Amino acid sequence: MEWIILAIVVGAIFFAISIYNRLVTGRNRFKNAFAQIDVQLTRRHDLIPNLVETAKGYMSHERETLEAVVNARNMAVAGLKEAAKDPSDPDAMKKLAAAEQGLSGALGRLFALSEAYPDLKANENMMQLSEELTTTENKVAFARQAYNDSVMGYNTLRESFPNNLFAGWFNFRAAELLEIEDESKREAPKVSF
Repeated sequence: MEWIILAIVVGAIFFAISIYNRLVTGRNRFKNAFAQIDVQLTRRHDLIPNLVETAKGYMSHERETLEAVVNARNMAVAGLKEAAKDPSDPDAMKKLAAAEQGLSGALGRLFALSEAYPDLKANENMMQLSEELTTTENKVAFARQAYNDSVMGYNTLRESFPNNLFAGWFNFRAAELLEIEDESKREAPKVSF
């Protein structure tokens, strides 16, 4: 009888260790996925000052727009630093998403205004920076998708029974998705003949 009780206790311990290790693995996966977003957003943030400097020479009377881009970039950099400290902090992730959404809007206004300046549009430096920014935006989107997939997997693992018991005991908090709304992607394309 003692051997059976000992076997049950040892089995329960190994079961608990297994659940704990899977939760740690899930948490580390979404933190690693966030690190990939961090790399791409940092690259995006680093490109913006060059873009603004290039546009300044052509758009001198559009100072307000250029300042809005710089301010939005600074807010996004601060949001990224805060979120990078703890990617499981839901408030930091929401602030990052809002800051990135604001930056995207400011960049959209800058690019819309640049259409009115043919010399700026034709500037090779501006074209190269725009292309790099577009490529980086695509990489951000893929990294965000991978991050959100990792968060979903972790949260599912964390909320499943009996894992949810251990998650509570060992303080495994729910992770927050990174959702950056882009209203232009929600609009139906307009077609005219």
